Amino acid sequence: MSLGLIPLAILMWAVTYPARALPMLAPGIERLPPVAVAYLRLAGPAALAALAAVNCLLTADSPPRLALGVAPLAVGVCVVVVWRTRQLFFGVGAAVLLVAVTRALGAA
Repeated sequence: MSLGLIPLAILMWAVTYPARALPMLAPGIERLPPVAVAYLRLAGPAALAALAAVNCLLTADSPPRLALGVAPLAVGVCVVVVWRTRQLFFGVGAAVLLVAVTRALGAA
């Protein structure tokens, strides 16, 4: 098991957390224009979606091709769970659980 992506995950957390935390921490955030508030609330999920699309849905070949396997299915599960529950944590958890189970069963 490689732990090489952990620093990248920590870096992405550090970069996106201020934009995600600003609506909760800034006094008077409700006085901003609605477009600005929507941007601040969607910056974190948009960054995570971009990472998932590039790293899970495309191969590293030249030219890139659509990936097949459990990773695109996990991204789809995550999207559906987030859409239904409005909770990013549960969507990512469901995707991780799906990948972990399929790898444990030897299907991935």
